[in-house]
Amino acid sequence: MLARKSIIPEEYVLARIAAENLRKPRIRDRPRKARFIAKNGACNLAHKNIREQGRFLQDIFTTLVDLKWRHTLVIFTMSFLCSWLLFAMMWWLVAFAHGDMDPSTESATNSTKWTPCVTCVRSFTSAFLFSIEVQVTIGFGGRMMTEECPLAITVLILQNIVGLIINAVMLGCIFMKTAQAHRRAETLIFSRQAVIAVRNGKLCFMFRVGDLRKSMIISASVRIQVVRKTTTPEGEVIPIHQVDIPVDNPIESNNIFLVAPLIICHVIDKRSPLYDISAADLALQDLELIVILEGVVETTGITTQARTSYVAEEILWGHRFVPIVTEEEGVYAVDYSKFGNTVKVAAPRCSARELDEKPSILIQTLQKSELSHQNSLRKRNSMRRNNSIRRSNSMRRTNPSLIVPKVQFITPEGSQSASET
Repeated sequence: MLARKSIIPEEYVLARIAAENLRKPRIRDRPRKARFIAKNGACNLAHKNIREQGRFLQDIFTTLVDLKWRHTLVIFTMSFLCSWLLFAMMWWLVAFAHGDMDPSTESATNSTKWTPCVTCVRSFTSAFLFSIEVQVTIGFGGRMMTEECPLAITVLILQNIVGLIINAVMLGCIFMKTAQAHRRAETLIFSRQAVIAVRNGKLCFMFRVGDLRKSMIISASVRIQVVRKTTTPEGEVIPIHQVDIPVDNPIESNNIFLVAPLIICHVIDKRSPLYDISAADLALQDLELIVILEGVVETTGITTQARTSYVAEEILWGHRFVPIVTEEEGVYAVDYSKFGNTVKVAAPRCSARELDEKPSILIQTLQKSELSHQNSLRKRNSMRRNNSIRRSNSMRRTNPSLIVPKVQFITPEGSQSASET
């Protein structure tokens, strides 16, 4: 109000507000670390300052396959157009050198006194049409080769060879792009979040993987790597330090039978990089767990690979995945709507190292969870009992037929006593 009435100058009011804002503590969110592997499996990596660009041309087929679809289609179209135009120019030169372009030869050709190299080729347009007919083997009957020019026969052979090479290369690129291995990986799904819970008395890191297609992945194997920034004792900084961690699999080989969604488990033991991390330390960790699923596609025989990653914010401590496979009328049914659903369970908040040093922590945690579960059951039963009593009382009040009438009994002495039953 004082500032509006111009009693205190406006600049002094603004200075006071700025000073108050400076005194207030500001909480800034921690900047999000760039992921090495995105959730869809793409590598978040940019290649810069590559000097030897010619190495990509030495492997031209892989370069064409790796290009985007719009670039591939442009190259596919331009390769045929350029080859048609090149050989059209050659056919035009052959006809011009032989004299087929001279108007005086047209009447001689009709009187069978002149034999051209290619009939009906008297302009560049007709030479271009004949080039298309030769390379794509379309014959309309108007233009045809003759035995007059050996050079024209040589050009015909050369164009057929070049056309076959272009067809083989470009059609092979189109086929490889449509049948790439990562297309099959689109139907291999991972849970959006991973969990850490107790399984068989051990803290375990778990996530769920599934296949949406009925055609299976043969010899499927799962690998887990931890990527983090580390510093060696010598002071060397390794920005992307990769460490393999074992996967708990009852089979000696690391292959899995991915006929239904599976929960992949990693036991956090002394070999694990997560051995010293507790629930409180997890949010402060700058790490990324990369999951790699490899296998052979049953229908095509092509090796495919699906990838995803989990950062610290995507790992839920003390949760477990809900079951999604049920038996219905003799068939196992999978409910993919609950694929990533989790439920909170009892789990110690300490690290796996502390849990190994003090096994009593796990026992105390399980006892507390059992007591809390029993208390919740008691409260639930008491609430149900109270609700049933209230419901019965309300029904008696609303329905007068349920009220018990009074009955009078007459004693032998003649006195009457009223009682209610």
